[in-house]
Amino acid sequence: MPRLRTVLNRTVLALVGLLLLAIAGHVLTLAPWAPHLPAPWHRPGPHAVLLNADRLPGLRTHGWWTPTVLAGSIATTAMFALWCARQLRSGARPTVPLSAPDSALRTRALEDAVTHQAVAIAGVAGCRTRLLRRRNHLQVRMHVWLHPDTTPAGVLPALTILADRTESALAPHTVRTQVRLSARSHRGRRIR
Repeated sequence: MPRLRTVLNRTVLALVGLLLLAIAGHVLTLAPWAPHLPAPWHRPGPHAVLLNADRLPGLRTHGWWTPTVLAGSIATTAMFALWCARQLRSGARPTVPLSAPDSALRTRALEDAVTHQAVAIAGVAGCRTRLLRRRNHLQVRMHVWLHPDTTPAGVLPALTILADRTESALAPHTVRTQVRLSARSHRGRRIR
């Protein structure tokens, strides 16, 4: 399911990007819309440009013009390049080597297993688990949501047992478990 969501996300982003590129091309040329512009707007001629040769030297005399244009262009390009790189990066999650020879554990599988076991605990409404690799240890972060009438003391023993089992499953590694508890509110659903 996450792969399908990633493919859909990237497809929608590509289509929106192409649509915005086409709209920008039409806006810059202004050929189809030039006669329909509101009255106070400047109506460009058929061969008009956004910044003509008469206005450009006047802007260059200001000391802020060139550095501002360069900094804005570089910042915009870098921002879009990083955003594109984040969208195109591989969705593969790292693996954790285990003590048995030629064996490794996918971090997503461990996160899913811990999440399902935590949700099975009485009083737990939901859980999100992340396994992070640090330099010299692994860190398991659990964010647990409790039902409105459940106290943290009622679920902590079961969560401690779950954390101990997780740490023993990753035996050759030093594991630190961090549990964050939140409570669901008593508010009812809003109906519109």
